[in-house]
Amino acid sequence: MEYKITKEDKDATFVVLPAYNEATRIQPVIEAIAEKGYNMVIVNDGSSDNTLDVILESKRKYPDRIHLYSLIINRGVGVATSTGFEAVLKFNPKYIVSMDSDGQHSADDLDAVIEPLVAGRAEAVIGARPLEDMPKSRNIANSIMNLLTRIFYDVDVSDSQTGFRAITIDALNKITINAQGYLISLEFIREINDNNIPFEEVPIQT
Repeated sequence: MEYKITKEDKDATFVVLPAYNEATRIQPVIEAIAEKGYNMVIVNDGSSDNTLDVILESKRKYPDRIHLYSLIINRGVGVATSTGFEAVLKFNPKYIVSMDSDGQHSADDLDAVIEPLVAGRAEAVIGARPLEDMPKSRNIANSIMNLLTRIFYDVDVSDSQTGFRAITIDALNKITINAQGYLISLEFIREINDNNIPFEEVPIQT
């Protein structure tokens, strides 16, 4: 990482976390992000467990960092993420990150993921997991999707299925996300490509 992320950079960043039935896993994720000094918009995607109660418990600890939105019914990770993207606009951030809320992404990678945006080298970032660290079945599936992304979108990425991504506010206003489920990962790549948004891949933990 070439640019040292400052408190001002973190204050200008919002992390969007879609959450569906993550009561047993989401709290360490939320609190690690808050401890790193980042803001969050959490979208409770119609969870049927006590995910909402767990989020509210963390919100009481970090009231200024956590902003909560709830969908009445489960709409899927694509809609939940889009809801989060729309919700962050009221806070006028410079940088927006989306992460999974199940613990597979580490808050320790946040600085590295936003660094290309803050440094001005890119307007979007894709957090790339090492394929060799994934289970074999997921590795094969991801490799196939990477190939299809190259064929259909003419974009060469090493992790087309990642849920860890970042974008500037200006670039976010240029793209449109309509996917309801996990196709949001491919749609994000297609949109930044179609809108000529420069991007970088950043290695992340898996």
